[in-house]
Amino acid sequence: MIALTKLRTPLVLVNFKTYQEATGKKALKLAETAEKVSIETEVCIGLAPQLVDLEPIARLVALPIFAQHIDPISPGSHTGHVLPESVKEAGAKGTLINHSERRLKLGDIDATIRKTRETDLVSVVCANNQEVSATIAALKPDMLAVEPPELIGTGIPVSRAKPEVVSGTVELVKKINSNVIVLCGAGIARGKDVTAALRLGTEGVLVASGIVKAKDPSGVLLEFAEAITK
Repeated sequence: MIALTKLRTPLVLVNFKTYQEATGKKALKLAETAEKVSIETEVCIGLAPQLVDLEPIARLVALPIFAQHIDPISPGSHTGHVLPESVKEAGAKGTLINHSERRLKLGDIDATIRKTRETDLVSVVCANNQEVSATIAALKPDMLAVEPPELIGTGIPVSRAKPEVVSGTVELVKKINSNVIVLCGAGIARGKDVTAALRLGTEGVLVASGIVKAKDPSGVLLEFAEAITK
């Protein structure tokens, strides 16, 4: 069996955000559901839980776990900040950076990416358009997730509503840095959205409400996995 904690593509990365459906005990249950689907399908499923749930989930399941945010700081006097070393110690394999709900200045994005290299964390940087994606690609992140913010949480997938944004971003990013893995986010809710994203050249999806707020998260995850494996 493939080692579940090994990060590979195609990737389904589930952002728990701060949804009630993915908080505390419900977060643990969702993590177990994701692990079960990953075992059954051998599709890589990553989880980005709330910071307070990160360590319990990392202990519970053998999936790649991501922080939702870190700050580019070193151990010391930084009350209220998120220390990269702490999320690494808690079991995180990587972190989201610059999500549309936690935007950063370009200098901070650069500093945070550098910090992930120092702490051996995988960087997944979010971008809202092709121009921003190109700028971020030059900073050499591990992954880049293109997410037009106006489509986030709408159920309208960027892979279908704005396919040119996805394909154009992939082409532009790969010209600048062929090593960057491009994910597609915003509105991903069905297997056909995953299929469309992969056809446009991405290597996975970043999803939140499409899984977390679904009536049957297991069924949707299976649908995503089937779209990847068929």
